[in-house]
Amino acid sequence: MNIAAFLPNWIGDAVMATPALRALRSHYAKARLIGVMKPYVADVFAGGDWFDDVVFFNGGPWSQGVLAVARQLRQRHIDLVVLFANTFRSALTAWLGGCQRRIGYARYGRSLLLTEALQPVRDEFGQRKPSPVLDAYNLLAEKAGCPRPGYLMELFTTSADERAADQVWEQAHFEDYSEVVCLNPGAAFGAAKHWPSAYFADLARRLAGERGSGVLVLCGPNERQLARAIAKLADHPHVYALADLTAPTAPQGPPLSIGLTKACVRRADLLVTTDSGPRHFAAAFDRPVVTLFGPTHIEWTETYHPRAVHLQKRVECGPCQLRVCPLDHRCMLQLTPEEVYRAAEELLH
Repeated sequence: MNIAAFLPNWIGDAVMATPALRALRSHYAKARLIGVMKPYVADVFAGGDWFDDVVFFNGGPWSQGVLAVARQLRQRHIDLVVLFANTFRSALTAWLGGCQRRIGYARYGRSLLLTEALQPVRDEFGQRKPSPVLDAYNLLAEKAGCPRPGYLMELFTTSADERAADQVWEQAHFEDYSEVVCLNPGAAFGAAKHWPSAYFADLARRLAGERGSGVLVLCGPNERQLARAIAKLADHPHVYALADLTAPTAPQGPPLSIGLTKACVRRADLLVTTDSGPRHFAAAFDRPVVTLFGPTHIEWTETYHPRAVHLQKRVECGPCQLRVCPLDHRCMLQLTPEEVYRAAEELLH
């Protein structure tokens, strides 16, 4: 039997699919499980034996990508496809790929392309109701015949990831600290999710100055300047920007990567983060995490992680789900460094 799993493009959503993927792998132990995803999403799953084979959606014209992946699926004779990705493109690709049984959610006009269409949770007015993506993914696995997957998210790191993190730890001398706290200020969703840099710097300064923590400000390739700005504002020798410990700034340092971020979060004593992908790394590695919510509903990305604290200010204009705030960003500005510091202390004790 050949099973294909179409993975979402958002890193956090990909992590939230791991309980359902584990259920598919366990229930269909003799089947070949093929992951269909964008290349960078594969880095999220690196280190584990999630898939027997991988098919990539590469860049280029939309139609060419669909046809290329569909052609590869036809060659693999897919018996069952589970669409964790909610796009029309994923359903069309599965249909064109000759996948016999196609399970997914009835969204974006794709119901006719599915053999089994699940309905998303809606309120009494027929509008989509904020509800955990984890639950939605688990229902897909159950529809495929699996027992209830549960909520335990899992990730793994590669030896290369760990060697890269070793280099970072050595440069910052983090082995000399009793605790290391990672801060993740980025958010690919949009600026509305950002907590002010000055607030992050204040938090970093207090963690380093009052607790003696080693502090590492994480970043992706497009967030280098943000991480550097926070470390500079913190103005404390125990606060480091990952951008300054990696290539090309540090010629002997490792390159920035999803794998490096995973390894850093895995060995940290705490992660303080915006509502973005790395918060799910913390849950998957069973690390304490404080998540700063602003424009988004907590319910969408509930992780059921027992060592997680969610902080959010209830304001009259939110949660708005907007990528850019059209007003004064009050939902994030009202969340003070003092409140976040107290939450961090509770998890570090």
